[in-house]
Amino acid sequence: MSKDNLTWVSDFILTGLSRDPAVQAGLFVLFGAAYLVTLLGNGLMVLLTGLDARLHLPMYFFLGHLSVVDICYTSSGVPQMLVHFLQEHKTISFARCGAQLFFSLALGGTEFLLLAAMAYDRYVAVCQPLHYVAVMRPPLCVALAAACWLVGLANSAVETAVTMRLPTCGRRVLNHVACETLALVRLACVDVTFNQAVIVASSIVVLLVPCCLVSLSYGHIAAAILRIRSSQGRRKAFRTCASHLTVVSMSYGMALCTYLQPRSTASAEQDKLVVLFYAVLTPMLNPLIYSLRNKDMQAALGRLRRGPPGERTG
Repeated sequence: MSKDNLTWVSDFILTGLSRDPAVQAGLFVLFGAAYLVTLLGNGLMVLLTGLDARLHLPMYFFLGHLSVVDICYTSSGVPQMLVHFLQEHKTISFARCGAQLFFSLALGGTEFLLLAAMAYDRYVAVCQPLHYVAVMRPPLCVALAAACWLVGLANSAVETAVTMRLPTCGRRVLNHVACETLALVRLACVDVTFNQAVIVASSIVVLLVPCCLVSLSYGHIAAAILRIRSSQGRRKAFRTCASHLTVVSMSYGMALCTYLQPRSTASAEQDKLVVLFYAVLTPMLNPLIYSLRNKDMQAALGRLRRGPPGERTG
């Protein structure tokens, strides 16, 4: 192939989910409603964890960060999807595509790392309750959260750089709903062995290692819970971890299967479902899971609805 043919396009055309106008209108309503629920639910979580002094604890500190990540993550792709549902030609510029890829990778990686930090917090709370206050001090919580953000951003910068450098030889049609790593790699017209190695290495850093840490933490937690003699004590210990464990179970499996096997024959439709799961469904469900199954959050919401004591007595 001549050097002149190794061209980089100025924009991409996304195929989206459907070409049927009626289907696209229905998807616009469905995704628009999910986006609003995500913003309201996660925004409420940020508000509660920030304003209610009783929630100024490590668990809710990380939960506040998780809600911020979810708001930003879903906002990096869903508004564009909503606009494209109303357009016949679904184009995105090269620069916007790179920015979208960077933010989705950074925020997705940060979320997986935050879940590992939250698992460590639950491990200390259940397995070392007498040392919890001494171990989970504010400086450590801030350091863990900062590390999650920094590693997520650094990982995304590397993966975005090596992905967006790939020439496509003029091919512009991206069979996806958003600019996503595997879809862009498939569009390349050069050898992508290095990119596949970077994808695997990136997945190990932000997916496999955190997943192993979460599994190790919950292995110790399960052993500690089983040693509790009181059935009431076991239920209480389990409730402190149930919400987080639900979110963890939803988050890791699909991403591991997708990104640790970049050479797999997974269809483009399957890739679309993975992106929609993490961009739409998970951010919407996270606040519902934590608020519905957490008595502290329910109590904080009740206090917020009632207003300050002075207003209630006035």
